[in-house]
Amino acid sequence: MEASEELISGDFTAATEPFRLFEEWFAEAKEKEPRDPNAMALATVDADGLPDVRMVLLNQRDERGFVFFTNTGSAKGCELAAVPKAAVVFHWKSMNRQIRVRGPVEVVSDEEADAYFLTRPRLSQIGAWASVQSRPLEGRFALEAAVAKYTAQYALGSVPRPPHWTGFRIRPVQIEFWHDRPFRLHDRIVFRRDSAEATVWNKTRLYP
Repeated sequence: MEASEELISGDFTAATEPFRLFEEWFAEAKEKEPRDPNAMALATVDADGLPDVRMVLLNQRDERGFVFFTNTGSAKGCELAAVPKAAVVFHWKSMNRQIRVRGPVEVVSDEEADAYFLTRPRLSQIGAWASVQSRPLEGRFALEAAVAKYTAQYALGSVPRPPHWTGFRIRPVQIEFWHDRPFRLHDRIVFRRDSAEATVWNKTRLYP
């Protein structure tokens, strides 16, 4: 995506397209947020319909959606396999801004997952093999032993992507932008579309 030029100094509630507005806010967050401006709270549901939420990192984005990578055997991976829908929240406290995203989820292609895996630090690549994410761990030594095992196994050459490690793309059908204002008279707008394939967004201004 390319950053919007129309709203740099203007009223964000006048925006007509959510992805460009997201890029503008995200660019500012990368300049002003002290740590992890790409951090987002990811919400899924388990087999009983009980909500589950955790922090993950936004790794890629374009007009198809927002991508994060994880172990498919993790809690979030299993929950998304069963119910491929999710919501995320970006909260940039120092900027008094928040963005909420909701939509169906799809697994990225093997080519996309392979390409991103190659960009990760080598120790992170080893960790993807060593960690049986979300499973019980008998002690720290077991994890360190697994790291040592795969470090030795892949001592030469590149580390291949584990078959259980891939990306998930949230394809938004709703994106809400919130900006703090005094006395809780906040500015809020929400963009909605009929499906993840639709190209037309409808915008609504909301009471705070």
